[in-house]
Amino acid sequence: MPGTVKAAILRGRQTVESVVEGGRKKVEDVVEGGLNTVESVVEAGLNTVETVVIEGRKKVESAVSLGRKTVEHAIGRNTMRAAVLHGREDIRIESVPIPQADPGEIIVQVGAALTCGTDLKVFRRGYHARMIVPPALFGHELAGTVVEAGKGVEDFAPGDRVVALNSAPCGNCYFCKRDQENLCDDLLFNNGAYAEYIRIPSRIVAKNTLRIPDHVPLEHAALTEPLACAVHGFEDSRPRRGDTVAVIGGGPLGLMILHVAALAGCEVIAIVRHDGQAEAAKQLGAAHIVQTRSIRQAIQMTRALTHDRGVDIAIEAVGVPEAWQEAVELVRKGGTVNFFGGCAVGTHVSLDTNRLHYNDITLRATFHHTPAICRQALDLIASGRFQAGAFITGRAHLYELNRVFEKLMNRSHEIKTAIVP
Repeated sequence: MPGTVKAAILRGRQTVESVVEGGRKKVEDVVEGGLNTVESVVEAGLNTVETVVIEGRKKVESAVSLGRKTVEHAIGRNTMRAAVLHGREDIRIESVPIPQADPGEIIVQVGAALTCGTDLKVFRRGYHARMIVPPALFGHELAGTVVEAGKGVEDFAPGDRVVALNSAPCGNCYFCKRDQENLCDDLLFNNGAYAEYIRIPSRIVAKNTLRIPDHVPLEHAALTEPLACAVHGFEDSRPRRGDTVAVIGGGPLGLMILHVAALAGCEVIAIVRHDGQAEAAKQLGAAHIVQTRSIRQAIQMTRALTHDRGVDIAIEAVGVPEAWQEAVELVRKGGTVNFFGGCAVGTHVSLDTNRLHYNDITLRATFHHTPAICRQALDLIASGRFQAGAFITGRAHLYELNRVFEKLMNRSHEIKTAIVP
């Protein structure tokens, strides 16, 4: 019996050892196999991510670029917040349908929309004869990111940062064929920048949508449209380097024009009323500041800076008849006046015809911009020479838009406010 028990115990020990040894091998095999499996999964996963990226996924966070066809599908809702103009001093932030891109169109997620003197006029009047009839989406200076490209769009794709200008000419009318595209008989305007998303019509996509260089902030790029107007007004005045240029008005466009003139090597006289405008004009390159509320005094002080000869170019950037008349009094014999500021419909001015004729004074008026000038404006912003940051003096959310316009109506010191949806 003792031998039998010992044999059984010995066999039992061998069996346990075998089980343990076998178990160790199985555990090692499982762990080893598990490590190989994990490594294989990770490797396969990395390859999958690389493949997805290589196949065209420019932005991981962009659901649209994964193949979803509309913004609505991508963000899981079918409405957005947008400013709707209903009439005089009546803007309402409403929930409206998210636009979808038809063939040739793009949808842009607005990164920054800027306040503008024209928008302020529209807010006051409740309409714009050529651009907007209420109720309508509102705002036109913007930059953002493409989130949807319609069928046939080849130059832009989701993820591209763009400036979409507020208009585009037809290219076929009498004026377009004479390189006066700003006077196009069928100039197409687009509004709706004060919103989360905006639809860009196919003509603007094709003719007047520009890709933003990577180093340019969206709110700086949004200055392209007003700067294009300023560049157009300055160049349309036929300046020469070294000319003395008087700019009447210290609003956003007046400041832009004087800055462009200073960058072009002109001696700029800024005629302004408020302390904030005077400070901004000096920062932006004005050689002289004439600060007064008296038109007669402004004329006398400005002419005194030229030994009463008069300036080479006077640019009116206010849009009131008194300032138009003032501009004519500022220029020398053979000088040029540019009536840049648009007055209200039906406005009339009285001018001294004797002075105009016998002093050989050129009168010009500049409206809007052209696609070529818009590209020139964005290039100037991208160059860093143009002080874009100096023009963005406030930031606000979309729901604060009414408050922002009320401040602007009360002669706020803000130059431009960036509205972020």
